[in-house]
Amino acid sequence: CLGDCQLHAACGIQKCTTDFVFFTSHLNAALEDFDLEFCKALRAYSACTYRNSKVCRGNLVYHSAVLGIGDLMTQRNCTKDGPTSSTNPEMTHDPCSYSGHTEAREHQGGEKTPPPTYLFCGLFGDPHLRTFKDHFQTCKVEGAWPLIDNNYLSVQVTNVPVVPGSSATATNKVTIIFKSYQDCTDQKVYQAVTDDLPAAFVDGTTSGGDGSTRSLHIVERVSGKYVEMHARHIGTTVYVRQLGHYLTLAIRMPQELAMAYGESQDLQLCVSGCPSGERIDHSGHLPLPVAGTLPAQGGAPHPWSVYTLETATTKCHEKMLVKDIYFHSCVFDLLTTGDANFTAAAHSALQDVEALHPRKEHWHIFPRSQGGAVGRDSEFFVSLGLVCLILVAFL
Repeated sequence: CLGDCQLHAACGIQKCTTDFVFFTSHLNAALEDFDLEFCKALRAYSACTYRNSKVCRGNLVYHSAVLGIGDLMTQRNCTKDGPTSSTNPEMTHDPCSYSGHTEAREHQGGEKTPPPTYLFCGLFGDPHLRTFKDHFQTCKVEGAWPLIDNNYLSVQVTNVPVVPGSSATATNKVTIIFKSYQDCTDQKVYQAVTDDLPAAFVDGTTSGGDGSTRSLHIVERVSGKYVEMHARHIGTTVYVRQLGHYLTLAIRMPQELAMAYGESQDLQLCVSGCPSGERIDHSGHLPLPVAGTLPAQGGAPHPWSVYTLETATTKCHEKMLVKDIYFHSCVFDLLTTGDANFTAAAHSALQDVEALHPRKEHWHIFPRSQGGAVGRDSEFFVSLGLVCLILVAFL
């Protein structure tokens, strides 16, 4: 088999495949330029296989790669002609791209480093917090609180009471600070309040960095209702929405950057969760009224919800078929406030998880009857279960 063995040895399909994996391993499907960069890598892969077409003609791996490239180009609507990724990836990286930093470190060290780990944090509803550790809590946290405060990003939310007589609050103001970073961007501040969700930073700009770099930019998805912020230089994506009278947030950030903070920055809800004294679900009890009214300031009853447990469950099930933590949060919010907009908030919060959370198997969090990790067994569900039993007895 000397001739065939020499032929296969000369085939460079393995190098073509290795380069393609290199170009795509750090791409984030949630980012706006994903398809552009993926198509560039596919065209480079295709060109590499073409250069090896003669020496690889008897190699099954080569033919499988050619077919796979064609299928992927069709799926991603990639044109055959267009820019390609560099054929010498060892010598190129974008200094204002987080993936570029990791690639540069890998080549400088000479060893293969694992792809970066990303973390997710979300806040929505009354409010419900999903931390970087996938712990789930329901909190009061009235007033201004830091969600994130590290060396690269600061996010602060302000929460106000939702229903008189209840400790439940919701977010009506968000302040986000992208800190200056080398030559990639100056400090940029974004601020949103109820009924004012701008598509620009407070200085009127929509991006950071120069025109060619554009390492930070804002994308308006729904006018006045939904914006996205993409910070390539720190590999971070932030979604801000308004649903009803309140705001929601979803954030994806590399772990090594999210954990880069000093001792004075230790109070971060996304990192440590809510203080025990601020948790509505603390000690297994939720302050959900059982008689259908809440006491108002003057002592007269205040109507708090038009929903029963049954109608709230039905309403939430219209949007969310899976009865996970977001479904149960929806039920709790409807019973607490009577505001149907909280159904949309829970549903969009789950959509944001599916768009930004790096691990699909962790998208849905379910209650456990006993024992388990925090955020999986969830005091919230124990509390809600007890309250629901009480409600059934009174309805």
